[in-house]
Amino acid sequence: MSKKQKSKSRPVPFADAVGPALAASADFELAGVDPSSTPGYTGDKASGTRDLALVGRELGELQERFYAASRAGAPAKVLLILQAMDTAGKGGIVRHVIGAVDPQGVQLSAFKAPTAAEAKRDFLWRINRALPQAGFIGVFDRSHYEDVLIHKVRGLSPAEEIERRYGAINDFEAQLAVKDTTVIKVMLHISKDEQRARLAERLERADKHWKFNPADIDEREVWDEYMDAYQTAIRRTHTPEAPWFVVPANRKWYARLAVATLLAQTLKGIDPQWPAADFDVEEQQRRLAAS
Repeated sequence: MSKKQKSKSRPVPFADAVGPALAASADFELAGVDPSSTPGYTGDKASGTRDLALVGRELGELQERFYAASRAGAPAKVLLILQAMDTAGKGGIVRHVIGAVDPQGVQLSAFKAPTAAEAKRDFLWRINRALPQAGFIGVFDRSHYEDVLIHKVRGLSPAEEIERRYGAINDFEAQLAVKDTTVIKVMLHISKDEQRARLAERLERADKHWKFNPADIDEREVWDEYMDAYQTAIRRTHTPEAPWFVVPANRKWYARLAVATLLAQTLKGIDPQWPAADFDVEEQQRRLAAS
């Protein structure tokens, strides 16, 4: 058996088989989640950093198999949706978790405010155009959920339209499941005090000024409204086909380990297999030796 054929996977370092994050439910209360907690994990930052490296290696091997299997026709795709208030660590997840896998098997999309052309279309139009291909891990840095969160808080759409969108999202995500896409929806849950500290650091450091947006302070003025909008969106769109996971994000190391573990568990559940050779291996070995 070759090195590539040997499984390098290890048990993920969480006691809870469901994963490190809190799976949201129909009666979910966001206020009941402590942003500084580390559910499912009893280690500290040092052990969390070591375990992230272990899970990262496991994730890298699983993702390679996942991508390889698609070259032989396996239809599975994975879509990781990251939603959060600013500074909660979406960029860190992309660098430290998604960065552990081969970039050729990743499709990353960062959704900003829609362009004038996009705003004329249905809110899911641009989302559909960014969905991952077979064998790819798609990563959405923000997503279609902006069109219910911001619109609810800022009154950009009437209440009946927002209600329609909850249903449209559920239908859309159910169809993704039918089309062999596993959806992982993550809310990185940061506290208002921790966000203040992270924004203050951006203002104190010249190398962080480019990341600061004065509008972030404006958004803090409606923090409670955003928390209510998140809770409503999670309750209305938490489904078996596309569950929500609320990941406490005050501790960056924990959030990264949590999301890495969720991804690893998802790929282990898919159980991608190395594709069989479509040629005679022994014959090619003889040819190579003689060349």
